[in-house]
Amino acid sequence: MSIYYISFVFVGLIIIVYAFFIVKQQTAAIVERFGKFQAIRHAGLQLKIPLVDRISGRLSLKIQQLDVIIETKTLDDVFVRLKVSVQYKVIRDKVFDAFYKLDYPHDQITSYVFDVVRAEVPKMKLDDVFVKKDDVAIAVKKELNVAMMDYGYDIIKTLVTDIDPDSQVKEAMNRINSAEREKVAAQFEGDAQRILIVERAKAEAESKRLQGQGIADQRREIARGLEESVEVLNKVGINSQEASALIIVTQHYDTLQSIGHNANSNLILLPNSPQAGSNMLNEMVASFTASNIIGEEMKKQNKMKKQNNNK
Repeated sequence: MSIYYISFVFVGLIIIVYAFFIVKQQTAAIVERFGKFQAIRHAGLQLKIPLVDRISGRLSLKIQQLDVIIETKTLDDVFVRLKVSVQYKVIRDKVFDAFYKLDYPHDQITSYVFDVVRAEVPKMKLDDVFVKKDDVAIAVKKELNVAMMDYGYDIIKTLVTDIDPDSQVKEAMNRINSAEREKVAAQFEGDAQRILIVERAKAEAESKRLQGQGIADQRREIARGLEESVEVLNKVGINSQEASALIIVTQHYDTLQSIGHNANSNLILLPNSPQAGSNMLNEMVASFTASNIIGEEMKKQNKMKKQNNNK
């Protein structure tokens, strides 16, 4: 009696254990009865008939991601590897189609991605692939949505997450970019040098102008001083010629004294006799007189030429 009772309890426990099952959140369980689809059970504690019903599979309803790496050729004959990330999920109302219509959804999605990418990228140049990668992703999503919707899959997002050209192509692109940057740097350096030269020339011109103005002011003050000296000497009874000779002799000896005080001066031979100043004055007066005579003659000739031209 006790053995039968124990056996009955044991069988009852087994039936209870096999009759109940748990489905996790965001998961769908497919229940079959004698190999035929029976029901789809969602999250929570579920019941099935032991030895009659069985769980044939479970599908995750979460968003999943599949990374597909494709190697293809661009319009300018450059081989490039693209990594396309496809985010998808099973549609809750189409769990039956997702489970029974496709055995290997990853392979199906990969095939469509290969087909679309190898149809779109060969239409673009390498630079355009980097710029228009979103266009490639949109084309992949559009094609996948149409194809996979019938199988119970919804394509949430497609992303071109990596574009990797051949290593030699990348080195060539880096050299091109480096050369372009060096060209721009050279242009800026040339502009800077040009501005520096112009500014230096302006500064030098300003310096020369100020230097000339200083020399002119210096000579003007010297002439004013000489005029005042001659006036003072005239007041004490010395005529203009004698006063000029005295001033020249004085400046001559001042010059000799200044040269003698400069220890770094080169060898200079100058007359130092008292007659030297007088001779210089006479020569200057004779030069002025001769220049005045020549000037007067040139004025007469110019006046005669104008009169002849008027006739």
